[in-house]
Amino acid sequence: MPFRLSGGGKTFFFYDRLPKGEPQGTDMSPAIEFGEGEAHPLDDALLTAALLGAGLPEKAQRYLNLAAATYQNAEVAETHLLKARQEAPDHAAVLIGLYRFYFYKNRLEETLEIAQLCIRKAARDLGLREDWRLVSAHDAAFGDFGAMLPRFFLFSLKGYAYLNMRLGEMDEARAAVWKLLELDPTDKIGAKVLQGVLDRMGQDDDD
Repeated sequence: MPFRLSGGGKTFFFYDRLPKGEPQGTDMSPAIEFGEGEAHPLDDALLTAALLGAGLPEKAQRYLNLAAATYQNAEVAETHLLKARQEAPDHAAVLIGLYRFYFYKNRLEETLEIAQLCIRKAARDLGLREDWRLVSAHDAAFGDFGAMLPRFFLFSLKGYAYLNMRLGEMDEARAAVWKLLELDPTDKIGAKVLQGVLDRMGQDDDD
């Protein structure tokens, strides 16, 4: 069932777990990839998206609600999400709605494209260079976990790292994880979990 988050005078509907019947291989298991009970990277950004919800057009919100209500019919739900994107192409709630939809439908290449859009949006809103490789720790309040935009940037980059790992792009995943640890050296977002997975995979390759 969908759940709702409210913020900025708006209400957003999202799913709180992998819908029944969707692929649940061990390589997708949160217990394996993120630690017991830990959510997918951008799930934490859902709250951020709700808090950044001001400015979402009413029509876009309606399409997001329809997408949540029709999730089991993938074609219909995606149509609603794409219509929401037409109404608010750069809004965090719309981008994260698309991200979660593609991720839980196991459409990882499309999920990765949305993750890149989320990173670029967060960078623009923070006044940063859009290439995450060029961002430095002093460019924004990355150490303040209560700062919404820096947090959104970090979780988007974490999602990007995870997706590259899933798609076999280990060098890109590792570069993103190193950047996360540079920006967030106290590791509030849990990048070391991904680093550990990458390290174990590297050891397996050596064996």
